[in-house]
Amino acid sequence: MSILCDHEIERLCKEQAMMLPYRSEQLNPASYDVRLGDQIMIESVATDQLILTPISGFTKENPWLLRAGQFCLACTEEIFNMPEDVAGHFALKSSRGREGYSHALSAYIDPGFHGSRLTLELHNIRQIHPIPLYPGLLIGQVVFQRMSDPPLVSYAVKGNYNNNETVRQSIWT
Repeated sequence: MSILCDHEIERLCKEQAMMLPYRSEQLNPASYDVRLGDQIMIESVATDQLILTPISGFTKENPWLLRAGQFCLACTEEIFNMPEDVAGHFALKSSRGREGYSHALSAYIDPGFHGSRLTLELHNIRQIHPIPLYPGLLIGQVVFQRMSDPPLVSYAVKGNYNNNETVRQSIWT
């Protein structure tokens, strides 16, 4: 497998809608920056389920605050349509990590994953201070790799999280 370079990522985004929306200013030499979407899921004392919480009204100047130690699920603004021979790996932007954000390790994007935003597991690892969340925040980047061959059974066929345009809790809960 080889990591895709900027012009190959751009070509796949423009010709095959690998990510929507595509913005050239988010393109890096070997990755693509992704933005935080407008919905999160947070814990509630009333239930063991996470509660869907829109954050669309929050901004950089007036953000929703993830409390110290708090966990949430969030989604990307971008919708992914992965080609059958391309996989992706999400990584938190280093600047976010330095601010106290942490991301769990479920960050792999299978070939054939389509029509969906990525669901992110965000955690504020700071001990005292909250960290801001708002739609459009550059939260991470995706590195894409071309596979040696397409898989025998695509995620488009067997995947559980296709066609999800919002943040999604595990299907097993």
